[in-house]
Amino acid sequence: MAAVAALRLLRAQVPGWLRRGPCAPLPAGFCTRGSASAAGRQEPEPRPTVARQRDGIRNIILSNPKKRNALSLAMLTSLQNDILHEADSKDLRVIIISAEGPVFSSGHDLKELTEEQGRDHHAEIFQTCSEVMMLIRNHPVPVIAMVNGLATAAGCQLVASCDIAIASDKSSFATPGVNIGLFCSTPAVALGRAVPRKVALEMLFTGEPISAQEALLHGLLSKVVPEEQLEEKTRLVSLSRHQQRSGGGDSAPLRLPHIPTHHHCGLPIVAKGGLPW
Repeated sequence: MAAVAALRLLRAQVPGWLRRGPCAPLPAGFCTRGSASAAGRQEPEPRPTVARQRDGIRNIILSNPKKRNALSLAMLTSLQNDILHEADSKDLRVIIISAEGPVFSSGHDLKELTEEQGRDHHAEIFQTCSEVMMLIRNHPVPVIAMVNGLATAAGCQLVASCDIAIASDKSSFATPGVNIGLFCSTPAVALGRAVPRKVALEMLFTGEPISAQEALLHGLLSKVVPEEQLEEKTRLVSLSRHQQRSGGGDSAPLRLPHIPTHHHCGLPIVAKGGLPW
C-alpha cells in the first residue's frame, strides 16, 4: 500500500522516530509503562494522551487539562506513538483526536522553550511537532479533530492539519504568539493552507481569536455543532455511508484509499480518497 510505504520511508529518514520511551504504548494495546518505585515495584506513569480503539475507530484524547493540553515534548511523543500504533492495520479505519477540559490545546509548553533548556531541546520539540503534523497529513486513514474549547498556536496548527475538523459552537481559535514576541511561524503553514491568506495573516499579526462560526466560514472547520451533539455528530461523520449501503452496518467506519499526492494552487495536498459527501 502506497500510504504504508510512505510512512516507512518517513521512519527511515528520521532515525529513532519510533523509540519507545516511557510514554509509548505497548503492543498489548495502549498500556502505560511503569517506573521503578523505591521498593522496586513498577508504578504506572500518567500518559499525556489516552488512546482507545473500538470498531475501527481510534480515539486519542489529549489528557493534560491542568496544563491546558500544551504540546510538550512528552505530549507530542505520546500523540505520535498513538497515531503510529499499528497504522497499517486493516482494523483501523479512522482516528479521532479530542481533548479533556475547556482547552483543546494551548500550543507548545513555553516552559520548555526557555534559554535554560537550550537550542538542542528546542530543536527536538519543533522537529517532533513537525513530524506529528506530517504524520497526520500522510496517514493511511482519515484523522478527525473533535474540538470543544480553545485551540491556540500549535494547537490551532493541529486542528488545521487534520483531514476533518468538527467543533462545538463554544470553540475558538487563535495564533497569539505575536503578543508575547513568539510569532507563530510553524502554525502559519498549516493555517495558511486551511484558510484564505488575508484571514491567516490577520490571525497571525493580531493574535485575535476567531469564533467557531468564523472558522467554519473561512475553511478551518468542517462542521460546527452544539456542544451536547459534538460526540454524536463526530461519530456520524466517521461512519461510511458507502459501507452501510454495502452491508457494513451502522457502526462500520470508513477507511479511505490513498490516491497519489497532487497539487492545487501550488500547495501539496494528500488526497485520501473520495468522501461520501
